[in-house]
Amino acid sequence: MKIRIYYEDTDAGGIVYHTNYIKYCERARSELFFKRDTTPTDGKNSGFVVKNISANFLGMAYLGDMVEVKTEVIIKKISSITLKQSILSKDKKIFEMDILLVFVRDGKPKRIPKNLLEIITYKE
Repeated sequence: MKIRIYYEDTDAGGIVYHTNYIKYCERARSELFFKRDTTPTDGKNSGFVVKNISANFLGMAYLGDMVEVKTEVIIKKISSITLKQSILSKDKKIFEMDILLVFVRDGKPKRIPKNLLEIITYKE
């Protein structure tokens, strides 16, 4: 997924504010579902929640840049999935994170529904 960097994304120096990299990754994960006319939920009171994030800031993006978010499945379990998400600017990796997502229903871990698992693990 490609994202343009706007003024609202940057700090006073025109550099992307660090928390926005995590937001961009969230958008890319959501977009996987939106492109298929669905959401990352399976009915009421269910969906993916973040259990852990390990983030590495490797470079910077600036006002006006176009960045690309890439998502790769690392570990797939019954009720959780670990993804590696990378952000590239001008073909150079500037951010990467490993994120552990757990599927919950009514606040408790549950098996990831097959249709949602197929979407999040689909390779383009």
